[in-house]
Amino acid sequence: MENAAKSRVIYKGFTQGVSLEDLREEARKFAEERDWNQFHTPRNVLLALVGEVGELAEIFQWKGEVSPGVPEFSEKERTHLGEELSDVLIYLVRLADRCQIDLASAARRKMEQNALKYPADKAKGRSDKYTAYEEKTASKEGTFGTGKGKSETVASTKGNQVSNKSTSWMSSGPVLVVFAAIVVYIVIYLAVGH
Repeated sequence: MENAAKSRVIYKGFTQGVSLEDLREEARKFAEERDWNQFHTPRNVLLALVGEVGELAEIFQWKGEVSPGVPEFSEKERTHLGEELSDVLIYLVRLADRCQIDLASAARRKMEQNALKYPADKAKGRSDKYTAYEEKTASKEGTFGTGKGKSETVASTKGNQVSNKSTSWMSSGPVLVVFAAIVVYIVIYLAVGH
């Protein structure tokens, strides 16, 4: 394994000159040449995407914590990882195209929103949910927050200690969303008799 790690090319980021638009157009042509647009409804492409995410997760299953750069992986495992990541990306781009969403612009906007939700001066070195960084105004009743209905913070009358209490199952994090998507995928997969 040590020799394999030494012989690897040093990672310098993504290949230049390949854009999301290039991938979108290539995937569109690929489906069009095969008359697959009839099958590529947003729902079907989403389910295919979830299936590919499952295949990607399977690569990491039972490996324990994996270091950045995946030095624990053999070249064969790294190649497989690249293939599954590519499948996820291609289906994601295809889904955005079938939904007529400009994924590049949406991703840029989302990064800008995340920069506001997670200010570097407050979030640096911390993994708290964005609600931990929002300005909150207290009331004597003990409920305060952003008014978005996503969380409520309760101040106790003893010592003014503050605890964050979630009022939404989504605040449990993306793990629940992925889990729910996988369960839905399995149910649909079994329902169609595969």
